[in-house]
This record gives sequence, C-alpha cells and structure tokens, in this order.
Amino acid sequence: MTQRGRATRSTGRPRGGERPGGGDLATRRKRLRDVIEPVVTESGYDLEDLSVSRAGRRHVVRVIVDADGGVNLDAVADVSRAVSSALDAAEEAGGDIVAGEYQLEVSSPGVDRPLTLPRHWRRNVGRLVRVTTRAAAAPDQRGGQPAGDRQITGRIVAADDERVVLETDGDRTEWTYAELGPGRVQIEFSRLDEIEETDEVGDAGGAGDPDDFDDEDVEDEER
Repeated sequence: MTQRGRATRSTGRPRGGERPGGGDLATRRKRLRDVIEPVVTESGYDLEDLSVSRAGRRHVVRVIVDADGGVNLDAVADVSRAVSSALDAAEEAGGDIVAGEYQLEVSSPGVDRPLTLPRHWRRNVGRLVRVTTRAAAAPDQRGGQPAGDRQITGRIVAADDERVVLETDGDRTEWTYAELGPGRVQIEFSRLDEIEETDEVGDAGGAGDPDDFDDEDVEDEER
C-alpha cells in the first residue's frame, strides 16, 4: 500500500538561518527519531523508516509507518498530525529538532520496500517474492552439499516471528529468516489494478511546490 499524506510546517525562523550547533543530518535524524518513534508507537503503528534531506531552502522529513492490515489514508493523516504536534512541543520546549524550515511527509511503505524483518514477511502473505537463499540452506541435490547462494521466486504462504513458508512450483518449503536474504515483492499482472489504485492515491497526496523541489536542489540525503 502506498497511500500518502503530507503536512507542511514552517518553524518561523529566517530562511537559511540555523541555530548554532544544529549538527549534521545524522544528528538531526537521531533527535527526530527520539521525538517521532514514541508518537508512532503510541498510535499503534511501526516506524519503518525516517530520513532527513535537503530540498532547496528547507529540510524534508520523511516518515514511513506500517501496521498489520496496512495503513489507510485516514491513518496517515492522523499520524501526520500527531507527529507534527510532537515536533511543535519539542521545539517549544527548547529543543533544536530541525534547524530552519522543514516539510513533514508521512506515508506507508511501497511495494519496493525490501522484506528484512519478520513483520514485513507476515504483512505480505499471499504475495509473490524473489529472495536469495543462503549457501548453507541451499544443498546441492546431487551430492547434498551446499550449492552456494541462489535466488528463488515463490509465494508467501505463511509467516511468523521465526520462519516463513514459500510455495515454489507447487511445493512448499519452510525457511528460517537466517536462511534468507531480503525479499523483494514481485509485481504480478493480476495485481495491476491494485497497484494502479494505490499509486493514484499516492500521487493525489504527494504533490509539492515545484519551486522548492527542483531535482537539482535535492542533496545530502541521509537514511
């Protein structure tokens, strides 16, 4: 699901002016996570990613959240308001959270997000994925010896905190997460209607000011 919400907020400081000791993007990202993650968790969601980048005269703070069952547009808007209020409170309390003007963007993960945690696999049950199996988990069928890393494509049938079951060519195999690399969801023609629908929602909520977001201005992104 790629539904998006966006909130824009100016700190009221002069453009280009930053408080002394504002720090680099990595430091700002740490301060932001300390404020944002508890708010997202209390709202019932997982903070999947947080990044800070520069775009023209301001910073862009991107927050990606997810939950079992997905995140709809109303939930994205609610989280955006809660995060914005928390940042306001932290600034008013004297914390230098983001120096200068910034824009806050809150969204749910896209299908291109790699599956690296058990909850990622669990939330994609039913989808087709491509994944690399570790050498020790991929025996050579002729001699029973490890055949080296190899890629397989299969459908996620079940997943829990310890293992995942993949169906490939009609056969089901159980894997522990230690035996697999990051999974990549594969786009299926039968799911194009679903993908196009979520992309339309994302585009509707993600339009920005072209003067502030020229591709040539985007720099120093730190994830």
